[in-house]
Amino acid sequence: MINPYWLEAGSVGIEGTVEKAVKFSDQIWSWLTDVDKWMNLISSGIRIIVLFIVTRIIIRVVSKIIDRTLSQREQSRINTNPRRFATVGELLKNVTAVTCNFIMVLLILSEFHFDLGPLLASAGVLGLAIGFGAQSLVKDVITGFFIILEDQFAVGDVIQTGTYKGTVELIGLRTTRIVSMNGETYILPNGLITSVTNYSISNAVAMVDLPIKSERLLEDTVRLVKEALAGLQEREGSILAVPDVLGIQSMTTSEYVIRVVAQCEPNTRSQVERTILENIKQAMEFEEMQKESLSELSVAEGGE
Repeated sequence: MINPYWLEAGSVGIEGTVEKAVKFSDQIWSWLTDVDKWMNLISSGIRIIVLFIVTRIIIRVVSKIIDRTLSQREQSRINTNPRRFATVGELLKNVTAVTCNFIMVLLILSEFHFDLGPLLASAGVLGLAIGFGAQSLVKDVITGFFIILEDQFAVGDVIQTGTYKGTVELIGLRTTRIVSMNGETYILPNGLITSVTNYSISNAVAMVDLPIKSERLLEDTVRLVKEALAGLQEREGSILAVPDVLGIQSMTTSEYVIRVVAQCEPNTRSQVERTILENIKQAMEFEEMQKESLSELSVAEGGE
C-alpha cells in the first residue's frame, strides 16, 4: 500500500523543480531581452574594435615617420653604416608597438570594469626593480640610442673620447668599438662616453712649421716655399685650397720658423703635412743642386 506521505513529498518535489525551471527560464529570458545590457555590450565591442584599429594606424604612421627620418639622416652622412640606422629604427618601432599595445590592453580591460590600480602599481614596482638591477645596462643602451639618433659620430669617423682616440669600427646600442692608429682595439661601454671630439665632421687645417737658418734671406725662403707648393692643390685632391705661407712664426739667433697652413679634407691633416714637407724638401734639394752645378761650372771656367 502506497504511503500518502510519499505522494505528498513527490508532488512537492515536482512542483519545486518546475518552479526552479520556470525561474531559470525567466532569468534567461530577462537576460536575453535586457536591451540596456545588450546596448552596453555592443557599444563596448565597437569601442574595442575602434581601439584596435586606431592602435594599428598609430603604429603604422609612427613607423613610416621613423623610416623617413632615419632615411634622411642616412643620406646626409658620407661615412655611414646602414645597419646602425636599421638598429635604431627597429628599436623605435618596437618601443612604439609595445607602448601602444600596452595602452590598448589597459583601455580594453577598463571596458570590462577591471580595477587597473593594482595592475599599474605592480608594473611600476617591477619596472623599478629591473631599473635598479640593470642600471648600468640601461644607461649604456640609452646613451647608445642617443649617440645613434643624434648622429654624434659614424662608423669610419676618427674620434677621441677621454684618452681613447682612433677610428670608429662599430657602433652598437651597448658598446662602441674604436681602433687606434697603432692597431689597438678599444671596446667602450656607451655609458662611459660622456664627451666626444669628432675629427671627421668639418674640414681640417694642415699646419707646418719650417725651421730655416738665419743666414738664409727671408724673401728667398718665402719665394722658394711658394714655388714648391704651386700646383699642389691640383696634384693632391685632399687639399681644398692653395697652401698659404703666413710668415715668421718664431725666431732665435740661429734660425727662424716659417709657418705654412693648408685647408684639407677631414682625417687627411697628417698626410697633407707630410706632402707639404716633401715638396719643400725637394725644392730645397733642387736649389742646392743648382748652386753646386753653378759653383762647379764657375770653378771649371776659372781653371781654363
